[in-house]
Amino acid sequence: MSAKVVTFGCRLNTYESQVMQDHADKAGLDDAIIFNTCAVTKEAERSARQAIRKARRENPNAKIIVTGCAAQISPESYGGMDEVDQVIGNDLKLKEETWTGKPEEALLVNDIMSVTETASHLVNGFDGRSRAFLQVQNGCNHRCTFCIIPYGRGNSRSVPIGEITQAVKHLVAQGFNEVVFTGVDVTSYGPDLPGKPTLGQMIRRVLAIVPDLPRLRLSSLDPVEIDEDMWWLLENEPRFMPHLHLSLQAGDDMILKRMKRRHNRQDVIDVCKKARSLRPDVSFGADIITGFPTETDEMFENSMKIVEECDLTFLHVFPYSEREGTPAAKIPASKQVYVPTRKERAAKLRALGEAQLKKFNEAQIGKEAMIVVEKNGVGHTECFAEVHFEGDLEIGSLAKIQITETIDGQLFGKII
Repeated sequence: MSAKVVTFGCRLNTYESQVMQDHADKAGLDDAIIFNTCAVTKEAERSARQAIRKARRENPNAKIIVTGCAAQISPESYGGMDEVDQVIGNDLKLKEETWTGKPEEALLVNDIMSVTETASHLVNGFDGRSRAFLQVQNGCNHRCTFCIIPYGRGNSRSVPIGEITQAVKHLVAQGFNEVVFTGVDVTSYGPDLPGKPTLGQMIRRVLAIVPDLPRLRLSSLDPVEIDEDMWWLLENEPRFMPHLHLSLQAGDDMILKRMKRRHNRQDVIDVCKKARSLRPDVSFGADIITGFPTETDEMFENSMKIVEECDLTFLHVFPYSEREGTPAAKIPASKQVYVPTRKERAAKLRALGEAQLKKFNEAQIGKEAMIVVEKNGVGHTECFAEVHFEGDLEIGSLAKIQITETIDGQLFGKII
């Protein structure tokens, strides 16, 4: 069998997995399984280890390679697993020579903090995905007290605008109608490049140079780093999708301060208010952590309230997970929130998210929208509403749809 890549975690990992798949295919790597791991939570690592052990049982002769953030942070831990043949670091996994050279070192991991540049990688499709992901930035210069990711990704570094433009042209030529710009901290784009372009400036330039790209979407954003050109795009550029996923994390000022976030509660409220004034159809998602150390019931309620105050729709909710090596993990046990309480709060917040999504979906009934067609008769509108429809349309194509009803919380529509 040819090499198979198994992906855990974020959209950036999805993109990087495709890069590795292309490198492995070009190198003729056979009978190999590559695990691209995530280190955001203990659960992500546990799932990866389970999958690795299962893969070895089912494929006793395959070469098992582990890479990604968890492998970068704890290479010896994964290298010590009997099932694992090789561990490759996060920087080296994207280099073609890592795969074409077929190095035999069991641990092929460098110092990620020494990496100062990142490059775009031309990919040859996304395994039937309707949209393409493109890395425009990697790493993070900030040190939120709960987050281990900078130690797996290194410091922030940006892909030059020329490389991004060429990659977008390549994806459009392959027939992709929607490209998602992704990174670890995409709103920190630019300071390390000549001229120090902002994220908004880069996007404006790319859209001007590639007029044939119908839709451009962003992954998550830091609420306080949205620059003036980004606001201009939201108001004036219909190809810039009106869906902003905010790296919120909490809705209480004290918890945000203890997380060492750069925004406070009012900042988020102001961002949502301004965005809606410029683009009334804009929708919002958010990442929120429940049960961060010292979080009281009252503090948690502030996170519940901000979801309603900002009318957030697409919630990604995570119970706090201690990550060894982070400042938050060193907070005394007496200040840690009881694990079942973290999970209870997460369940409560997810239930609120479901109610918010139901309200949002009901408000879409009767509207017309353009969707990117996905498999199984599903598509996403500009504001990321998921709509089911009947009809045999080409995956990745654009179609106009009228949203007609909701059934069991899901939107349905007809192609017009």
